[in-house]
Amino acid sequence: MFKKTLIVGGANGIGLSIAMLLANHPETERIDIVDKQPLADDYYHEKITSHVFDLTSDDYSIFNQFEDIDSLLITAGFGRLALFENIPEEMISTYFNVNTIAPIRIIKHFYDKLQGESDFHCGVMVSIAGYLSSPFFSIYAATKAALRIFIESVNVELEKKGSNNKILNVSPGRIKGTSFYNEKSDLSQTIPLAKEIIRAMYEKDDLFIPQYEEIYKQVLERYHSDFRAEGRHSYDYKVESGRVKQ
Repeated sequence: MFKKTLIVGGANGIGLSIAMLLANHPETERIDIVDKQPLADDYYHEKITSHVFDLTSDDYSIFNQFEDIDSLLITAGFGRLALFENIPEEMISTYFNVNTIAPIRIIKHFYDKLQGESDFHCGVMVSIAGYLSSPFFSIYAATKAALRIFIESVNVELEKKGSNNKILNVSPGRIKGTSFYNEKSDLSQTIPLAKEIIRAMYEKDDLFIPQYEEIYKQVLERYHSDFRAEGRHSYDYKVESGRVKQ
């Protein structure tokens, strides 16, 4: 199991669930959480240290202090259901800075560990939205599609260099119990998925799509068969769900 883990975005949601699971594992020595928000007092644990940092910052030197980690998980990211016409222009760069550029910069910082001979476990929360058209999520989906292609490309480079390490792409759909939709984190709902992500990271998988067989295999097949029709279906589904309005 991982001994020293850095979780970027671990103050809530799935990152917090993973932090709590690892903190209670006897082999874990230290967990560092870097998040825009401090870790709530309710989740205090002697093995966890909280660091407050805004990923839109230019200076990423905060990550210099974590050179001894053996595992890295990036769960930070955000999205809001909205038509493209309703997204302020200044938010476009924020979307890409947080969802795409930040993970790439962090991975670059620890890339020597990924290329090294020692085991280094790395996972990134991407999204199923990065695999298909997603009306009401146009900018969010674009940021995740870029991140997905980056991970796939770098994993090939790592393989060709002879490294046994990989970046795990975790691409779920909607996850209940997270704060993604401005809801409060509910660890009882996210712990099962957190366990699966830890397993996939430990086994050095390169892709994990939760509920793939149950849901997303058919969704992706429909998308590749007719991306226009699937886009219209996605639009109507979101409207009918009551989460958005036309």
